[in-house]
Parts: sequence; structure tokens; C-alpha cells
Amino acid sequence: MSFVVLLAVVAVGFASGVLSGMFGVGGAVLTTPGIRVLGATPIESVGSTIPAILPGALSGAWRYTRERMVDWSVALPSGVLGAGFAVVGAELSDHVNGHYLMLLTAAMLLANGLSNVRSHARAPQKVSVPVGGPADAEGAEVHEHAHAAGHGHSRKPSALAVASIGAAAGLLAGLLGVGGGVLLVPAYTGLLRMPPKRAVATSLVAVAIFSVPAMLTHTLLGHINWAYALPLVVGVVPGAQVGAKVTIQSSESRLRLLMGLFFTLLALVYGAGELMSL
Repeated sequence: MSFVVLLAVVAVGFASGVLSGMFGVGGAVLTTPGIRVLGATPIESVGSTIPAILPGALSGAWRYTRERMVDWSVALPSGVLGAGFAVVGAELSDHVNGHYLMLLTAAMLLANGLSNVRSHARAPQKVSVPVGGPADAEGAEVHEHAHAAGHGHSRKPSALAVASIGAAAGLLAGLLGVGGGVLLVPAYTGLLRMPPKRAVATSLVAVAIFSVPAMLTHTLLGHINWAYALPLVVGVVPGAQVGAKVTIQSSESRLRLLMGLFFTLLALVYGAGELMSL
């Protein structure tokens, strides 16, 4: 591998880390095609991205943990159940038509993405001028700050809902070979009504757990080319810190817009690719 290609792989890792830290995903949506273009074989482009998911997710999760944004009562059950069901999904992948499942996933991402964009568009209309003077204005500002920081989520979701989301996300991740965060973040915000920042932070912990069995499996199967994997790790760790910082400093409304655009674009790419391969 030439020095230029090495730097390019590190850059791809950094960019995927930013996406991971900002949106709570694993980053393989960028690293897999990225290193494929840079010379990795198809199987290497899948397996070699896995080792970077764990440190990238941990790096972002650590940053969010310092801000107390992770909902551990959701993250740990989702991650553990999801990791187990990801193994089941991988075993079933040869017996299930993944094209239709991916189209279903793309439809879900599209619905969530458009919902976030609409929420952003409606947000300014919901802001009203306080009628009680400066005291009320100050209270409204404090409330908005707490909500933007991801602490607006006070109602604990049911254990059944958390378990169902973790199991479904893990199963689909194993079946489709996608990162769990792509499925978890929309489920957290759409079904559990989590604020976006808390959803991203919580997803990263679950994604880190998801990645452990995947990394072990691909290592044993010999799918990982460490010449690509290690530079990705070098780039993804600081990238996740940058992405998390951007999300933490963003307003709730802005983050909803960014998430909406990201998941909408991702849905269109996934959906178009699957329709072309049918």
C-alpha cells in the first residue's frame, strides 16, 4: 500500500468517525465503499471496516458519557440483545431475501428522515413569546437548553419496547450486514420518543456492543485486511470526537434537520441500490 493510499484510508476513517459521532451509526456506510475504491476486495471492504466500529463508537460514547447523555437503561439491553440477534441474523442471511428487507429498511429510514425534516420546519412556528415577562422568558430558555442537551427525555420506556428494538435492530443488522445504529437511532427517536442527542449517545453504546461478535466472526473467517483496518482505526477515533462535539454544540432543531437529511439521503442510496439489483 502506498503512502498516499494510506493517508486516504485514514481520511476515510476520520470522515466515518465524524458520521458515527454525529448520528450514532457505525460508519460502515462510508468506510465500506471508501476502502473498496482504494483497492480492497469486496470481502475485505466488508470485514476490514468492522475493527474500526468498536473504537469509533467507544470514542463517541465516552464523549457523550461525560455530558451524561447516555440512557444506560436502554443502551445496555439494546446492545446485548442486539448482539445476540445479530449472530442469529447472520446465520439466517443465506435463507432470507435480503433485497426486500433492505427496501423495507430504506422505507423506514426515509420516513424517519422526512419526519425529522418536517419537525425542524415546524419548530419555529411552535416558539411563542412568553406572556409573563422576563421571568417566563428565562424559564423558557432554561427549558430549551435542557431539552437541547438531551435531558428532555424523562419518561422511561418499557422493558418490552427496549428489548424489541434491540432484538429487531440486531436481527436486521445481521441479516443485511448494516450497522445497528442506522436502525437504532430512528427507532429511539420515533418509537421511544427520545430527544435526538440522547438517541445518538445511547445508540453508540449499543453499536459498540453490536460490533464485538461481528469483529470476532470476521476475524475467524479471515475477512479482515489489517493494512486497511488499522489506518481506519487511526482516523475514526478522533473523527468520532469531532462528530460528538458538533452534535453536543448543535441545537435540538438543527440536529433534527441534519439527522433528517442524513437518513433521507441514506434511504435513497440504499433503496436505489436495491431496486437496481432486483
